[in-house]
Amino acid sequence: MRAMNIITLILIILGGLNWLSVGLSGYDIVAGVFGGASVAAARIAYVIVGLSALWQLMPMVSSFTDGEIAAERHIRHQ
Repeated sequence: MRAMNIITLILIILGGLNWLSVGLSGYDIVAGVFGGASVAAARIAYVIVGLSALWQLMPMVSSFTDGEIAAERHIRHQ
């Protein structure tokens, strides 16, 4: 489960950086890499990032119900 959380978080960050690029320069990196926003590979990438966001809703909801400390128990504090 922890590996899935890390993978989905990385995908969400990459998706956010893509949106930053779209907002600042009008360039969609995913569409550029795959040859257009309507290409099947680009659409699959968008769906995977969207599913990652849905997956990350579980830890977010858990942080509200269990409290912040319990939700962050996997983070090592120094």
